[in-house]
Amino acid sequence: MDVITREELKERLDHGTPFKLIMVLDENAFARKHIPGSINIPYGSPALDSLNPDEELVVYCSGMPCPVSWLAAKRLASRGFRRVRYYAGGLADWEEAGYPVEGASATV
Repeated sequence: MDVITREELKERLDHGTPFKLIMVLDENAFARKHIPGSINIPYGSPALDSLNPDEELVVYCSGMPCPVSWLAAKRLASRGFRRVRYYAGGLADWEEAGYPVEGASATV
């Protein structure tokens, strides 16, 4: 499974590198807090399968020990998506670095 690090993700977001950043937790979790620039497609949603299989995708969830991003990446890869990565540290790792978040529970 192809993992992306916090530093690489931050660099790619800062430079506007084209890819889809997807939080795979439910809508309530996304509304509370997410990484800026991400979209919400919950794991198990048919919308995951409707993404472009040639597009680069990065999936994440709340962080360790949450397995949802790993499961989503595995599911996508098994369905022919060739450019899937997952951010194992997830939202917890992102916040630990002091990087910005968005949502109702985001601190400013």
